[in-house]
Amino acid sequence: MANLDRLSALDATFLHLEDDSTAHMHVASVMVFEGKAPTPAELVEHIMNRLHLVPRYRQRLAYVPLSQGRPVWTDDPHFNPNYHIRHTALPKPGDEATLKQLAGRLFSQRLDRSKPLWEIWLVERMEGNRFALIAKTHHALVDGISGVDITTVLFDTAADPVPTSRPPVLWTAKPLPGRAKLLGEALRERTTVPAEMSRGTRALLRAPRKALSQLVDGLSSVGATTWAGIHAPAPDSPFNVDIGPHRRYTFLDADLAQFKSIKDSLGGTLNDVVLASVSLALGRYLRREGVDTKGLELKAMVPVSVRADSDRGALGNQVAAMWAPLPVGVENPAECLQQITAAMEDLKQSGQAVGAQVLTNLAGFAPPTILSQAARLQARQRFFNLVVTNVPGPQFPLYVLGRRLRVLYPVVPLARRQALGIAVMSYDGHLGFGLLADFDALPQLESIVGDLKRAIASLARAAGVQPAAKRRAKKAAAPRKSARKAPAGPAGAK
Repeated sequence: MANLDRLSALDATFLHLEDDSTAHMHVASVMVFEGKAPTPAELVEHIMNRLHLVPRYRQRLAYVPLSQGRPVWTDDPHFNPNYHIRHTALPKPGDEATLKQLAGRLFSQRLDRSKPLWEIWLVERMEGNRFALIAKTHHALVDGISGVDITTVLFDTAADPVPTSRPPVLWTAKPLPGRAKLLGEALRERTTVPAEMSRGTRALLRAPRKALSQLVDGLSSVGATTWAGIHAPAPDSPFNVDIGPHRRYTFLDADLAQFKSIKDSLGGTLNDVVLASVSLALGRYLRREGVDTKGLELKAMVPVSVRADSDRGALGNQVAAMWAPLPVGVENPAECLQQITAAMEDLKQSGQAVGAQVLTNLAGFAPPTILSQAARLQARQRFFNLVVTNVPGPQFPLYVLGRRLRVLYPVVPLARRQALGIAVMSYDGHLGFGLLADFDALPQLESIVGDLKRAIASLARAAGVQPAAKRRAKKAAAPRKSARKAPAGPAGAK
């Protein structure tokens, strides 16, 4: 029987991508709250009261001797919450610029693999009576969709919530497995693979026509994925250079309703509008940097969740990928969106995302040494120029210790020769853009945020959508207008 605590092939790949490289494979978020910050002790107690709901957060990796199997999760007997829940404060003026600088420094530091792979930083002294939480979790532990569910576990949906149920018994760590046990279990699991394959063969003999149809469909999907990556490799760009260990980070708070209105007016999906905004922004940036964008089409790797609803809340990665075109040479916003919408529809019809999932599942049969080399090879190939990931978040307010979460900005890690990653997450009517970049390769990262603002505004104009600020002002003025004093009645009326 397979060990349910063993890393999947995809999860192990995120570890291998860090090996002998300057990549840091942690996903993260910057969350800004209103009100006075809780004390560090209050935050530690609050999280510890919920930690039994996510037991993986008390576990660390145990490695199989001689690399004869993928690592397994095991209880950390030395787990100390004060190591993982940390405390700092912003220097004056405590504005968003200083928060971004702090985040960039934190995202430049790898997580310690000898401990549970997560950190949460409490950041005090933000201007405007605010504070922040900066959370980091290794990609081997969590993907975007399951990360959303963990957030809703650790946070409250009301300022004064019902108390969380306590664990029936106090947590104690299970004994660490010895080297012999780790090796023996890994070798024993290998012997079960042929049995699984023979069961597949028996199924083929029992229902040959159905099985053959499924096999053909799967292979055609794999072909679409492989052809997309090899036949049309990503072009050269300033975003594909050797990267160092240091990072820059910036963010943008956009209006989700505005994006939905653009979609309703110009067509496509919400994700298409996000990709069009990114494409228009990067086109502006590249032209300003002297790059000829005429006819230039960058390729974005867009993760697609293949997690079933029944698996929501489970840790580990269940994602596939699509290679989305970014026509950065197209300056007309409506035309840019139309091209992306048509291309994404073709990609969905091609079964490219299904093919990526099939390849991910096949990787589970690869010995760890081969898997490690495959991860390095994947990082060296330029199948895409950057990652653009859009994760749906909760559309209701979240709280921690009675303080409301106002905005959330996500982080996607950089792989080798990937100097820019753009993560987007919706939350409570907001659309938070988080841009992570190599510190040396993109010193003008903040200017890309300005380009992104202008790109969103140009799409809104093309769609005939009012700017978000004007809509908010109009909405705020409506109650005052209806509350005007009623005219007096006829003379003598009481």
